[in-house]
Amino acid sequence: MPKWAEALTIRFREIVKKIEKAKLSMGKIMQIAAFSYAEVIYSTGPQIGYQIKESAQAATCKVRAVADIISGVQLPSFEINVINTDGSDKSNEINMAGLGRGGQQITKCRDTYRKALELMIEIASLQSMFMILDDVIKMTNRRVNSIEFLVIPKIENTIKFINSELDESEREELYRLKKVQAKKKDKIEEEEEEEARKKKENGTPTLIGEDIKSSNILSLNDDDDVIF
Repeated sequence: MPKWAEALTIRFREIVKKIEKAKLSMGKIMQIAAFSYAEVIYSTGPQIGYQIKESAQAATCKVRAVADIISGVQLPSFEINVINTDGSDKSNEINMAGLGRGGQQITKCRDTYRKALELMIEIASLQSMFMILDDVIKMTNRRVNSIEFLVIPKIENTIKFINSELDESEREELYRLKKVQAKKKDKIEEEEEEEARKKKENGTPTLIGEDIKSSNILSLNDDDDVIF
């Protein structure tokens, strides 16, 4: 597996652990927030929700998207940006402060739900990164499997076929050379036999040692003696 795929796998495992931890924490925080909201309703009455909605002038939390690039894969994440914490929020808190209005429970409920919102945004970021990495890793695994079980065996079979064809061609060439040499040898022998036959037919004396008896100059003969 290439290094970039290993980096994605490691990041994927880290994200899975963070998602598991964040979801367990989310259950506890939402439980505390639900009890806190129940305390607010008990202290102030059910009409407090309408009063808070009417007093809200601007959003105190905004979410912005950022991109994190890992091994060429763009992973989106979300960050919470808390704004206007010293303006209208504090005035609303002062207006609703007091034993009768339950300002302390409202502040506690607001902080608890803000923590739940931050954790929810974190889970959304981790979940989006999880889904993208899951698709990328699955696609990478499919490519790796296709290369390992389809492309590489096909290339190996092609290499084996080419090697066998080259070996067969080499054997054919060696056999052809042997046949050519044998033909040349037979042709040379035929030419020598034909030349010897022509010489014999034309009466050309044969070589020394072939039915020729050489005379001996030292042998005795019947010539008369020469008298000076």
